[in-house]
Amino acid sequence: MKKLKVGIAGPGGIAKNAHIPGYQQHREAEVTAVFSRSVERAAAAARKFSIPQAYNDYSDMLNRAELDAVSICVPNKFHAEMTIQALEAGCHVFCEKPPAMSADEVRKMQQVAERTGKVLTFNLHNRHSREVQAIRSCGAAGELGHIYAARVHALRRRGIPGWGVFTDKELQGGGPLIDIGVHMLDTALYLMDYPEPDTVLAVSHQQIGPRTDAGLMGQWNPATFSVEDALMGLIRFKDGQSLVIETSFALNMEQAEQTQVELFGDRGGAAVFPPRLFQDKAGQPSNTEFPFLKNGNMSERSVADFVESCFGRKEPLVKVEEAVRLQQLIDALYQSADCGKAISI
Repeated sequence: MKKLKVGIAGPGGIAKNAHIPGYQQHREAEVTAVFSRSVERAAAAARKFSIPQAYNDYSDMLNRAELDAVSICVPNKFHAEMTIQALEAGCHVFCEKPPAMSADEVRKMQQVAERTGKVLTFNLHNRHSREVQAIRSCGAAGELGHIYAARVHALRRRGIPGWGVFTDKELQGGGPLIDIGVHMLDTALYLMDYPEPDTVLAVSHQQIGPRTDAGLMGQWNPATFSVEDALMGLIRFKDGQSLVIETSFALNMEQAEQTQVELFGDRGGAAVFPPRLFQDKAGQPSNTEFPFLKNGNMSERSVADFVESCFGRKEPLVKVEEAVRLQQLIDALYQSADCGKAISI
């Protein structure tokens, strides 16, 4: 049986906790190479996961490792460049979220994928959760009717990461919106069938990150904190739908964390995490829960979706054109927050 030979670009936390285990659990995939600019980190990952080849030069890995596919798990600044390089080398690409640093970069990635005929998709893994798929099925069955509004929360009380480059705007492009908000935003858009945006209005805040404070995810360096610690926004779509988004790494709220997508339709509403439906039945308000739903490992399912797509058995669940629209909205939210005005798309 032919196996998909995969190279890992960037052996950080997401590679170690999601990508590499996902491939190693799949009977038709094998991780045969790993790249890091640090020789020590590449070698350490190779030892830990029994990966036969370790490289500290990305071009060398692409030219010498005889790969079929590459997982891009590097800081956001390098997503586009390294994705395009892998596609040009004849590899399918599974890129971490966010798609890139700008919609223009994602369009360039899309163009190269189309020209080379290679699979390009993104690890927006919430789509693969049983919770999201349950609400998706309810929507397809008409339980919600026309979804005219949505509300998205990706909030942490003191969840500024104390590791990595998450607080470095040059390398990441932003803070909670582009890191954790992107997952919830994509989930809502996916459940709304990715409507076409019209206008975006946002406000960002940097009130807590630049000072020393108690951290629930390690201690960050306030002197190098260059991203927003919160961003709130409103998106209006061309057909009149609306979406409110609230994201934060640090916010003085009651809970340690809030992660939720809410949908409001003319026949019913829904919350996704955990999945619930809100409807009227027999003339009374009625709520429906899904007590026997077991979520499993959505990262494994996300990797498996990519592997199956590489073998030509299916289309990837995350389409490149959706990634372009998602990045376009992220760009517009940041642009609106920076200029203090609504942005027309």
